[in-house]
Amino acid sequence: MGPDVLESLIRQGMRLDAEQAAFGWQGGEPTLCGLDFFRQVVALQKRYGQPGQSVSNGLQTNGLLLDAEWARFLREYRFLLGVSLDGPAAYHDHYRTYVDGAGSHARVRESLRLLEREGVEFNILSVVNRVTGDHGAEVYDYLVGEGFRYLQFIPCVETDPQSGRLTEFSVRPEQYGDFLCQVFDRWYNGGEPEVSVRDFDALLAVYVGQAAPMCCYQPQCGGYLVVEHNGDLYPCDFFVRDDLRLGNILEMPLEEAFAGAALRQFALQKAAPRRECGVCAWLPLCQQGCWRFVGVEGAPRHYLCRAYQQFFAHSYEGFMALRARYLAQVGGGQPAVPVRAVGRNDPCPCGSGKKLKQCCAAKRPAWLLRG
Repeated sequence: MGPDVLESLIRQGMRLDAEQAAFGWQGGEPTLCGLDFFRQVVALQKRYGQPGQSVSNGLQTNGLLLDAEWARFLREYRFLLGVSLDGPAAYHDHYRTYVDGAGSHARVRESLRLLEREGVEFNILSVVNRVTGDHGAEVYDYLVGEGFRYLQFIPCVETDPQSGRLTEFSVRPEQYGDFLCQVFDRWYNGGEPEVSVRDFDALLAVYVGQAAPMCCYQPQCGGYLVVEHNGDLYPCDFFVRDDLRLGNILEMPLEEAFAGAALRQFALQKAAPRRECGVCAWLPLCQQGCWRFVGVEGAPRHYLCRAYQQFFAHSYEGFMALRARYLAQVGGGQPAVPVRAVGRNDPCPCGSGKKLKQCCAAKRPAWLLRG
């Protein structure tokens, strides 16, 4: 990102909200920009900051270039890091290798120990791919055993740009469903979760009547903008496509892009009715999910639909128990998440493709049945 784009980004970004400005730095690998780039970021934020305004910076990294100088800077300016670690070395190193084929796990762990010593705040981002997808409990146990308390699991679903076919490293829906269920059982911990799993925290917020803090569980998209290195603006980092380009920050102010019809039109795509979602009991939770997964390999439905159906059915009673405990602590009586009743002839919410009466009717709790 050149100096003109960077200056414009910071200057305009600081004007969007007089109370708080939030910047997320991603790549590729953003540390390749060098530490001087981020020193300039902070200098510009100080220059354009308003009285009483707080500034937050998040940085997603593979951790390979971090050293003591980086750590001191990140601690001083309170950057929140997301560090990529896919579990034990055998799984992490399957895909995350150097050019010579050597695995990067040991180097990432060195960087994480450095961040811990220097008091830098970070969380762990683990990609759930074709390899790790079969080992949810093991990955979770490893990360928690290493002392990490803020975790995020991202499904890897990528298509080849030439053929349109799913890549060999992409997680399968049945894998991802099993992965989430295994991780939930570990996380639930008899009703006493001890660590933060981002998706589970977001869903628990919905269960207790709050707005979902993650866009994939919200009714619409459009909560942030992507600014590319050349200043081009896009509505989402998963939709950096020519047909969705909103403009350029050197020509279109961020305020205009946020208020524009193009972003509103993009945001509404998520809420466009889909038949299979309209009959699903879990619609109030997933809100049709992230629509980047719709149409994978030409299939009309959400690629991970069955995974989420399996997970929501598996975790429902646990979340309701956590909800009851939370409401007992804080008082009040927000309504339970309005999970829709399902008829015996409707598709079973477990995602099997069978009718409910031919699948889970005998064992599913009473709240799920209708007629």
